[in-house]
Amino acid sequence: MEKKLILNPLQIDITLSRLCHELIENHQDFTDTILLGLQPRGIFLLDKLIEKLQNILQKNTTFGYLDTTFHRDDFRRRDTPLLPNSTKINTSLENKKVVLIDDVLYTGRSVRAALDAMLSFGRPLKVEMLTLVNRLYARDLPIQPNYVGVEVNTLQHQKVIVEWKNDNINENQVWLIWD
Repeated sequence: MEKKLILNPLQIDITLSRLCHELIENHQDFTDTILLGLQPRGIFLLDKLIEKLQNILQKNTTFGYLDTTFHRDDFRRRDTPLLPNSTKINTSLENKKVVLIDDVLYTGRSVRAALDAMLSFGRPLKVEMLTLVNRLYARDLPIQPNYVGVEVNTLQHQKVIVEWKNDNINENQVWLIWD
């Protein structure tokens, strides 16, 4: 297995700061904006962004976690059942600006499922997408992010792995992996 480092810890920190400033530029004080992290991996990126945004703005930003398990188009096609994560949205999305957040945008199918799942909480005024890694040349659906950390040219057999610092991982890193 071969690996190539796409983003090191310093690059991730700089990228997250840039993404926060882009969000602030477009959403000012976030009065009518809700940030939604897509379960399971988008919530880690969301948590990092929320921490940075609150430090910059010196105020709380409305956010939530969205599970798309039962809205996926491959839900019943798997050999083993998918295990759902919890959705944590404490407000209506009706007439709000929503920013969907995921760590890697690949085929677009997770975002399509998120759009369906999100409608259970109201009809947003506007929906945008933020991703840390936009995998180019692999989209199945015509979905494009509004905010991108880094764009990576990938082949079908390659994977992008985002590692967030925790008990097992020493540093935030993004890797491109292939056989």
